[in-house]
Amino acid sequence: MPQEHHLVAQVSRPRLRHRLVAVYAGMVVVPVGLAWALLTFNGVPHTASQTALPVHFDTTVARTLLTVAIVVGLCKLAGWLAPRVGQPPVVGEIATGIVLGPSVFGALWPQGAQWLVPPQVLPGLNILAELGVVLFVFLTGLDLDLSRLRGRGPMALAVGHSGMAVPFLLGVTVAGLGAERFTPPGSNFVAYSLFLGVALAVTALPVLARILTDTELQHTSVGMLAMTCAATTDATAWFVLAAVLALAGTASAWGAVATVMGTVAFAGVLLLVLRPLLARSVAWSRLSERPAMVLPVAVVAALLSAVTTELMGVHAMVGAFLFGLAMPVRDEIRVWLREHIGVFTNTVLLPLFFAVVGMGTQIGSLGADLGAWAWFAVILVTAVGSKFGGSAIAARAMGTSVGESLQIGVLMNCRGLTELVVLGIGMQLGLLTQQLFTILVLVALVSTAMTTPLIRLLQRDRWSTPVHSLHQSATSMTH
Repeated sequence: MPQEHHLVAQVSRPRLRHRLVAVYAGMVVVPVGLAWALLTFNGVPHTASQTALPVHFDTTVARTLLTVAIVVGLCKLAGWLAPRVGQPPVVGEIATGIVLGPSVFGALWPQGAQWLVPPQVLPGLNILAELGVVLFVFLTGLDLDLSRLRGRGPMALAVGHSGMAVPFLLGVTVAGLGAERFTPPGSNFVAYSLFLGVALAVTALPVLARILTDTELQHTSVGMLAMTCAATTDATAWFVLAAVLALAGTASAWGAVATVMGTVAFAGVLLLVLRPLLARSVAWSRLSERPAMVLPVAVVAALLSAVTTELMGVHAMVGAFLFGLAMPVRDEIRVWLREHIGVFTNTVLLPLFFAVVGMGTQIGSLGADLGAWAWFAVILVTAVGSKFGGSAIAARAMGTSVGESLQIGVLMNCRGLTELVVLGIGMQLGLLTQQLFTILVLVALVSTAMTTPLIRLLQRDRWSTPVHSLHQSATSMTH
């Protein structure tokens, strides 16, 4: 028995209780009583104004914490229920954000919505939401393992870029046709048109990965090709978006070119100079069994990269994404960072981002305007049809089966959280009107929600071929 246990055992329980009373009375009660006596009998008159202690209680902190707790709880509950109806959790969380906003909750019970999200908590929620976006985009860059292109590069480039270029073209076309209705006053028309093209062209890589797991396609040729194409599309889309943001933030084309060149130079520094240094740091952390050293380095550097691109005139998320790409790709480090950064980001910060997006989504802005709902239908059909057609036709032309090409077209239509991030940026920069923002949020929700049911409808054993067969097909194309 350890010594301390032996000493305690020598004192019987009754004696121990007596000692407790004596020690507590002498060492706690007496000092507190004397302190109170000194405060009471110090000669100060007992007036209400002098004895009443001022209470400084900032209700903003309490209300913000309460709002965070309610929003996170409801989003996570919806995310838990979503798979029960055949949807990925992010669909339930996005839908919850819209329901909590003025479109549903605010319309049915304005006083309740005002109580849930009072004006004084909005600045804090916006900051937390922005932090969530920056960390989410950093993790997106971290997850883009470009080594997946080995052996499938030509097919991934052809399918991924076809599935991006076609909706990009049609998005720019729709922007021109709806310019009179949707162009924000004083905005750059070219930037607005290019932005709408990018918004229709993106694919949500993290949500796609979850859908592939839910449908057991992650180890099939369809799943591997879809992930590779989505990685190609995401990398391209973020760089195109950076150029669009540069154009939106400057008054002249030369200013946009200078901003883009500065961003390219910054990317070169990260990828060519910083990446080797990070590789040594990561290797040292792994060899010395100190993986925790990677976490502060990654978070601080990602935030500094975000600050750099923000000051350059491009959005902060571009810097975070570039630093994610610059991080050395090692499975154990990637998994470790995703567990330690991704858990808090996905659990707390992104639900707050969904709430902020939901508060900006006003379905009532469409109201009984049949023209607005007609535009919603046009943009939805354009977004889904162009993404599906561009990806499926290119996949079929590159040698996949009919069934595989159809599934790839459906999977590439998943926009999810990535599109919401893009739309939030566009709203901040004044490239979207309230009505167009609402339409595009609904398009993102619908196109993501239809992915899993359509995949299950198309899924057939004869259409899911082993990975090595597609790899052999892609390899034969390179020779």
